[in-house]
Amino acid sequence: MKRVRLLVFNTALGVLDYRVPEAMAIEFGSVVIAPLGPRQVLGIVWEPERLSAQEVPESKLRPLLEALPVPPLPARLRRLIEWTADYYCAPLSSVARMALGSMAALRGGGTATEYRLTGQEPARLTPQRAAALDALQGEQASIRELAELAGVSEGVLRGMVGAGLLEPVTVDLDRPYPAARPGFAVPQLSEDQRAAAEIFVSAVRASSDGDGFAPFLLDGVTGSGKTECYFDAVAEALRLGRQVLVLLPEIALTENFLRRFEHRFGVPPVLWHSSLKSSERRRAWRSIVLGAAQVVVGARSALFLPYANLGLIVVDEAHEVSFKQDDGVRYNARDVAVIRAKFEGLPVILASATPALESMQLAEAGIYRKIALPDRFGGARLPEIHVVDLRKEVPERGRWLAPRLVEEMKARLERGEQSLLFLNRRGYAPLTLCRNCGYRFQCPNCTAWLVEHRFSRRLACHHCGHEVPVPDACPDCGTADCLVACGPGVERIADEVAEILPEARTALVTSDTMNHPEAIAEFVAMAESGAIDVIIGTQLVTKGYHFPELTLVGVIDADLGLEGGDLRAAERTYQQIAQVAGRAGRGAKPGEVLIQTRHPEAAVIAALANGDRDAFYTAETEARRDAGAPPFGRWAAIIVSSEDQTEALAAARAIGGTAPNLPDMLVLGPAPAPLSLLRGRHRFRLLINARRSAELQKTLRAWLDPLQFPRGVRVNIDIDPYSFV
Repeated sequence: MKRVRLLVFNTALGVLDYRVPEAMAIEFGSVVIAPLGPRQVLGIVWEPERLSAQEVPESKLRPLLEALPVPPLPARLRRLIEWTADYYCAPLSSVARMALGSMAALRGGGTATEYRLTGQEPARLTPQRAAALDALQGEQASIRELAELAGVSEGVLRGMVGAGLLEPVTVDLDRPYPAARPGFAVPQLSEDQRAAAEIFVSAVRASSDGDGFAPFLLDGVTGSGKTECYFDAVAEALRLGRQVLVLLPEIALTENFLRRFEHRFGVPPVLWHSSLKSSERRRAWRSIVLGAAQVVVGARSALFLPYANLGLIVVDEAHEVSFKQDDGVRYNARDVAVIRAKFEGLPVILASATPALESMQLAEAGIYRKIALPDRFGGARLPEIHVVDLRKEVPERGRWLAPRLVEEMKARLERGEQSLLFLNRRGYAPLTLCRNCGYRFQCPNCTAWLVEHRFSRRLACHHCGHEVPVPDACPDCGTADCLVACGPGVERIADEVAEILPEARTALVTSDTMNHPEAIAEFVAMAESGAIDVIIGTQLVTKGYHFPELTLVGVIDADLGLEGGDLRAAERTYQQIAQVAGRAGRGAKPGEVLIQTRHPEAAVIAALANGDRDAFYTAETEARRDAGAPPFGRWAAIIVSSEDQTEALAAARAIGGTAPNLPDMLVLGPAPAPLSLLRGRHRFRLLINARRSAELQKTLRAWLDPLQFPRGVRVNIDIDPYSFV
């Protein structure tokens, strides 16, 4: 090639043409460095016929500077990037960026210097060095990363190097990962598991020629052994020399999964998520692109990595909302995983005990092949579920646990069994106010109340991260000791458990307390060893954990998820409660679930109490069909924001005023978003409801592309939205 078209990572520029120097070998997908004015930019060589750009005469083309020493992005991955950008109305360069690692990874291997504690006993310590010594036990990373972990300056750590408290370690950036062994610890499967596993194994074998697209919905009750089923497919892919991608919705689930994987295959998988150190990220990316990484377990961003020889994709807990990204490129990793499998010609397994309604409909239509595991493994029974009507069984004044739930917890404690209390609300209380003047603590950056966290003695916004210390007096009227907490969070429930069962050993499981893998590993080890009697947690405890002695689950407020404007509220509530209920009775002992509610007549609560999932899905399906909602219709959201409220409103009205009048599309709004102020930006929303036949993306581009807005205005499109705030 004498000239190339380059996709550069600047959405304002998009596509540029360059000349290829004589001695430079270039292919489509090559990653290169090119000049742009006085700067240098990173880009990917793309097929010119697929990207439109202004034609530039040969004589004006500048030469590429360098082709980076990594394999070109494969054609199938480039087609996936194009599809994702087109479907989600996102800039092509923003999607393509997710395929690349750090610049250091693109430059090649080599070595890096990391630091670790020497174990030397210091003669005397400053408070900063003492804090660093406590925080960095067992850690090894760069000075910058260690400083972030310890919460101290880099200067403090460099001083510790000079004092002999930290020592440098040379790390090989391309050292190989230990090889997984498909026959290391093959489990005994039940008859249902064996039948499912054989189907998956056959699909992996059939895809070895690159033309074996096969989407599966693995629908198994909690505790049915879904993971062991698809592990057989993973083992077959390893025997065939193919790579495997397993997507998990939460980093917090990774630790439990790693232990199960290592028990089955003898070694841990390769990890990919945002919390990796830079050296780990570099090593993982290069191993993936060179084909050496056998099994990659990661968050949604792992989906776009340039695998050299991908043979299987698994999406675990495929119903999870966190697979949908709510900023940047607003894609749904569950759906894009199926599209990648289609482009690559390989099987994809969506595993869930509570599948998304969209997935169920695709299975009903025969597009997905549904594989059912209706029974728990090893003869364990599903727990009995009972509803506690809080209008009749009223908790004691100032408390949130109904008497029946308290009695059952006491019984479990006496028998040496474990209980789990679930409330999807972090902190101590969702609202703090002054009992004297009524002042409420509100976030200055968001339309949200500040949540009290008593363990850290802070008031925090869960949307933007703004924090302030809990004051001694009301900032409005000046009255001291007048602040009162309204409503419960998990910390308040933990306090109540400590009062009711002072001898019980408790664990609080939230994103505040389980914010790194070591904390999660410690919690799992303690729970499995019986060192915890009562677990109190948010959605982090609803899935993935297997504690044989856990026999009681209490849902503190089943109505919480039904509040607000979430159009999938009933489905999401059903999934969440069914998942947390599934933690009970997974061993030999029977389990029981108590659901506290003020609306026992609600369809979702009744379905949970009766164990009638099919009735719930049938009713929800008909409601969606009547409303023209997904999967029978299409949704898209337009979110307009600016730091200037007047500017944001004017832009939203301009969009609403030019909305197309089409028979197959309804435009609602603009209206202030439920979170009308978020991170200092005023927000307005429009919601589009379209028929399946509508050319939604094409219509949106034709509608919005001609409009001009002030520089401070952002207009974001969210196809298939899951968040309505």
